[in-house]
Amino acid sequence: MKIASVIVDIPTQALDTPYSYAVPDEGVGEDGLAPEVGCAVLVTLGGRKAVGYIVGLEEAEEAPGEEVDLWGNPLSASKLKMVERVLSKPYFDEEGAACAQFLAERYVAPLSSCVRLFTPPGAVPRVVRGRDGRWRLEEPTVGQVDDRWVTRGPAFEGFQPRKNAVKQQSVLEVLAQGDARVAELAQEFGAVDSTLKALEAKDVVRIERRRRMRGVGADPSGTAFTPTAPPPLTPGQQQALEAIEAARAAGEGRVVVVDGVTGSGKTEVYLQAIERTLAEGRTAMVLVPEISLTPQTVARFRGRFGDAVAVMHSRMSQGERYDQWDFVKSGAARVVVGARSALFTPLANVGLIVIDEEHEGSYKQDSAPRYTTRDVAAWMMRRAGGALVLGSATPSIEALHSAAKDPLWSQVALPERANGRPLPAVEVVDMAAEFSSGSRSMFSGRLTRALQQELSQGHKVVLLLNQRGFAKFLLCRDCGFVPECPHCATSLTYHEEGSKLVCHHCGYHVGAPPTCPECGSPYLKKFGAGTQRVEADLRALLDGMAGVGPGVPIIRMDADTTKAKGAHQALLEEFAAADAAVLLGTQMIAKGLDFDDVTLVGVINADTQLHLPDYRAGERTFQLIEQVAGRAGRANLPGRVLVQTYEANDVAIRAAASYDRALFLKSELPKRKVLQYPPYVRMANVLVWGKNEDEVAAEAEALHKALEELIRCEVGQRWSVLPASPCVLGKLRNTYRWHIVVKAPAGDDISGPLARLFRARKPHPAVNAAVDVDPVDLL
Repeated sequence: MKIASVIVDIPTQALDTPYSYAVPDEGVGEDGLAPEVGCAVLVTLGGRKAVGYIVGLEEAEEAPGEEVDLWGNPLSASKLKMVERVLSKPYFDEEGAACAQFLAERYVAPLSSCVRLFTPPGAVPRVVRGRDGRWRLEEPTVGQVDDRWVTRGPAFEGFQPRKNAVKQQSVLEVLAQGDARVAELAQEFGAVDSTLKALEAKDVVRIERRRRMRGVGADPSGTAFTPTAPPPLTPGQQQALEAIEAARAAGEGRVVVVDGVTGSGKTEVYLQAIERTLAEGRTAMVLVPEISLTPQTVARFRGRFGDAVAVMHSRMSQGERYDQWDFVKSGAARVVVGARSALFTPLANVGLIVIDEEHEGSYKQDSAPRYTTRDVAAWMMRRAGGALVLGSATPSIEALHSAAKDPLWSQVALPERANGRPLPAVEVVDMAAEFSSGSRSMFSGRLTRALQQELSQGHKVVLLLNQRGFAKFLLCRDCGFVPECPHCATSLTYHEEGSKLVCHHCGYHVGAPPTCPECGSPYLKKFGAGTQRVEADLRALLDGMAGVGPGVPIIRMDADTTKAKGAHQALLEEFAAADAAVLLGTQMIAKGLDFDDVTLVGVINADTQLHLPDYRAGERTFQLIEQVAGRAGRANLPGRVLVQTYEANDVAIRAAASYDRALFLKSELPKRKVLQYPPYVRMANVLVWGKNEDEVAAEAEALHKALEELIRCEVGQRWSVLPASPCVLGKLRNTYRWHIVVKAPAGDDISGPLARLFRARKPHPAVNAAVDVDPVDLL
């Protein structure tokens, strides 16, 4: 008899270790399923049925003894409950089980939430409570699709149907060209079941079931694949490739930061590094931000590696994602391209992971487990003896710091575009000066003239609305003054209720001034204009513009216009097909777009993100301007960039306009160090939320007290626990939100003490609490 260590699929911190269940020698599987690591099983816990996942199997002792498994559970089966049924083949292996345990420990997350990352989308059984109060097993909602296909039988060649058997003749004519799907025959000729049955009885045809892959790469054509030829590398690209090869050869999980300007050919470096990895018999994974995962991106990898590429992202249907997951599990896929969740696909023998645009905030999971993709990938590559590549034109400050300090990290620069073209010139437009001169339009005179010039010549324009929806701040339209917190060096958030300005880091608050405290101007604007309003104003502007007129299309890309499946690609195709056109959008257009005839990029307002009450606001503004600037002048036509701002002298904007990262870091790093923010500390954001405001506040205060006591007893004065305070979004979807920020020295294990507190803590019946380790923002 064996003992299975089982993670029970009940998402609670209380179930912080696997439970032990006995498995009889003859097994308990149906359809020949045997218990293995990674299988889903049916077990009983606390009087209820539950699905669990086997993460370990050990031989049981004949009698009770002292021996224990990896998690401290006794290896005696004498008093253990039995695994009642094996429900699936293995979803993951021992490495997947180890990674789930790592995620639970590092990110203070329920084990069940961590192991679920490794299961196929929509294809996992679960136990649900029925209306009668009983628990019952619910089968997966998604599975493989088997289509019926018709092929030629042994009597096909000599068979002659009767002259009046028109449908038989039609079917045979199709089969003479090749195999056909029954559904396609029915669509063409109507009901064909009786016809096929008659032909099958005479051995003229055979009917068989074949797996159909939904979505991307659904049906291979059968033609031989010819990979696209790799172009010659520039000296910079060759140097980057050699750095990656050296990291792979070391076999110790080294990390290479490929610091390349937009258009420098980072993707080609990835492709050739992957090619060499595959040649050694290993596999590779490429992660890109969700908004950059366009068919254009996927096509480059399929063009080089053909049907060996699997694709995973959230815009695919659940069935399509299941098919791609199963494609990876089968071992047929050797390269996985996808968003952050693709990191947990069952790709075996991974030798290289590439994270493109590594600075993107979307690589941070915003629900349990709140993992950071970069750090999990680095852990995986250390275990596998592979290499991790982080690529970006604007690497995160954390990545730059690690490359400078960590001996396992290195940095290689690609300072020039692969085609030798210069980076576009960036011009900063001072909107405060525009306003003082009498202009009230959101489009400056220089941007208006540039639009007219480029569109009249048949060129394309990209306009970015730097918007992040909810946060409002006050700004003086005469002098550009924005009220800031005297203690935190962040902007104050405007609260309509009570007309006040509040700091959501330390709680400082003050009444909103009726006039500008700096210059006395009454023109204090509560900032924030949506893309629909900008589109309407732009349409009116273009319609009255000489040499342009109403025929120029405006393609708007935002959360509203890209909701439908395929909408993202359809809008880009519309933009590509037009002669002269304007692509207006939010951050989703700032990267991943490669159009030869875009000659002008305009940033409508660079300040919206700059004045968010977030310590990364300056870094994100700098990154966004550099990223969107890279959309212009990518081919033979020269490009230019106009950045409209009320903060023309802000260092993030000046540095981005001159492509001077050193200037930005010289200003930013001392502030991070003094105020104790990453990369100089590690942080954890303890989140508390619920429907009742008073209960949430009380629970947050109680947690703060418990955290202070825990840190004082276990760590001493080296860590700090900031007071409990409302989040920036203090109320979201009728839920009140508070948080407590914990800061620790950069090398400390911030997760351990927090995990011990949360797993011993009695949950509040009406208030939820969770830990976000290494948060990307504190909003």
